[in-house]
Parts: sequence; C-alpha cells; structure tokens
Amino acid sequence: MSKKIIIYTDGGSRGNPGPAGIGVWVETLGKKYGECIGVATNNVAEYAALIFGLKKVRQLLGKDKTRQYEIECRLDSELVVKQLNHEYKLKEEYIQKNFIEIWNLTLDFKSVTFYHIPREENFVADALVNEALDEQVKQKSFL
Repeated sequence: MSKKIIIYTDGGSRGNPGPAGIGVWVETLGKKYGECIGVATNNVAEYAALIFGLKKVRQLLGKDKTRQYEIECRLDSELVVKQLNHEYKLKEEYIQKNFIEIWNLTLDFKSVTFYHIPREENFVADALVNEALDEQVKQKSFL
C-alpha cells in the first residue's frame, strides 16, 4: 500500500519582477517553510516553491523511501498547474528548465499529481511567502 503526502506551495513577488519569496506547507508531515529567493517574477517564484517542496519532501523521507509515496501538489497558480499537466505549452526557456527539473524530481516518488486550488485554500503557503518577504524588509531596514 502506498502512502500519500499533500503539499501546498506558493510563490510570489512584490512587483513583477521584484523581491520574491516561496512558501511550502507539507500538510501531511506538519512542516512549513518560507524563504526569500531574491528578485524574480511571480511565475519563477511559483516554480521555485514547487521545486523546493519536492526536494524537501525527498529529504524528509529519505531517498530510499520515496518510491512508496504518492505526492499531491496543490497550487493556486492555474498557469503552472496547466503547464505541468501538459495543457499549456512551455514557451519560455526558464519554464522548460523548471519543468525538466520538476519532471526529474517526480521520478523519485511513486506518483506526483498537480492540482489547481483556489487561493483561499492556499492560505498557509501564501502566509509563509508574505512572512518571508516581510522579514526581509524588516532586516533591510536595520542595515
């Protein structure tokens, strides 16, 4: 019997591009992560959050156990979900590179699925993005 892990990811930037952050909530394992990623667009941040989330789950489980798990990724970015589910073409080179990295990460698990959810259902990951960005602003004001 396989096990399922649900992760919520979000990425955002203040300005587009602008200071950007990611938020990842591994609901099943009760783990939360938020960090700044420098200057980026919203799309880059969304992909960065998902990549971070998949890598973090792999790290938490240990590489030898990952094949037992189904990973369900919930994102509020309809664009990213449709790109990952082959509904939209991948025109930009950076999106193609992110897609390949995510595809390679999915090979570590039994299965990985991507679901679009309303923003209201992604409030934990969204809050983690904003906390990381707020903290960065606060730290820079003391420099």
